[in-house]
Amino acid sequence: MAVERGGGGTLSEIYQSAKKLLLRTRDGLERLERLEYSSGIDSPDLSMSIRNDLSQIQSLCADMDRLWRSVAAKSQRDLWKRKVEQVAEEAESLKESLDKYSLRNQRKMNEARERAELLGRANGESSHVIRVFDEEAQAMQSARNSSRMLHEATSVGEAILSKYAGQREHIKRAQRKALDVLNTVGLSNSVLKLIERRHRGDQWIKYAGMILTVVVVFFFWRWTR
Repeated sequence: MAVERGGGGTLSEIYQSAKKLLLRTRDGLERLERLEYSSGIDSPDLSMSIRNDLSQIQSLCADMDRLWRSVAAKSQRDLWKRKVEQVAEEAESLKESLDKYSLRNQRKMNEARERAELLGRANGESSHVIRVFDEEAQAMQSARNSSRMLHEATSVGEAILSKYAGQREHIKRAQRKALDVLNTVGLSNSVLKLIERRHRGDQWIKYAGMILTVVVVFFFWRWTR
């Protein structure tokens, strides 16, 4: 028995329209969940289309609920009642699935936003910490450079002092050699002076002997005359 709807469609036509919308809604929800689990991508347009289909199904269920009550035969009325209830229950189940999907997607968006905020704050704090570490590293490097320069200066000073010490020892040895030479020269001079005095003495003795000989010869000659 065909029952006319106020809009011009029969209960059977409305039911077929609702069933088609249920199939399209179920297919759209499956595609939406596949996108979620495969790539984590949301499709707002598909979500909105599914929600519009569900709203239309609920509107059709309201129309069918009104129409099945006008069926005269009790057996047909009970049959249409079960069909309409099945459509309404399936639409409600699909709506719950869509709501859960929307809730998961909203939670993911909130978590992503919170992570972004935390990351932004962490980056700001990290930048500050990195800047502090950089300053400390620069200070430590400067201290190391100063220490290295001081060590190099100390090494150069030690090398210079060592060189001067070596030169001083060399000078001392030269001085000792010079003193030895001077002492040797001084001794040689003394010996030469002694030899020279001895030579002069020998000359005086020779001259004195010659004079004495001449005097003795002269006196002997006079005495013999």
